[in-house]
Amino acid sequence: MIPLLLAREMHNQRVNSQEKEELKMEKKAKGLKIGLMVGLITLMASPAFARSISLKGAGTALWIFIIIGAIIVLLQLIPAAILFFSFIGTTTTMAFKKEKRVEEEVVLPGAEPVAVKK
Repeated sequence: MIPLLLAREMHNQRVNSQEKEELKMEKKAKGLKIGLMVGLITLMASPAFARSISLKGAGTALWIFIIIGAIIVLLQLIPAAILFFSFIGTTTTMAFKKEKRVEEEVVLPGAEPVAVKK
C-alpha cells in the first residue's frame, strides 16, 4: 500500500514538473511573439519606410488597371442602391400603411361537415 502511494506521489510530482515546464515554454513563446510583433510594427512605422508612391514612371498598363478597378467598384453601387431603396420603400410602406380591419373568410367548395351514423 505504501509503495503504491509513493509511486503515485512521484508520478504526480513528475506530471506537475512537466506541466510547469510546458507553462514556462508557452509564456516564453508568447513573449517572443509579442516582442516580434512590436519590433515589426516599429520597423514598419519608422520614417525610413514612410515614403510616398511615385507614379511618374507608371506605364499605361497600370493606368488601365486603376481605371478598370475603379469602374468595377463603381458598378457595385448599382445593385447596392437598388437594394437600399427597396429596403427604404418597404419599411416606409409598412410604417405608413393604413391597415384595413376587414378580414376575409375563405370558403373552400366541398369542405362541408358530414354527419356519421353508427
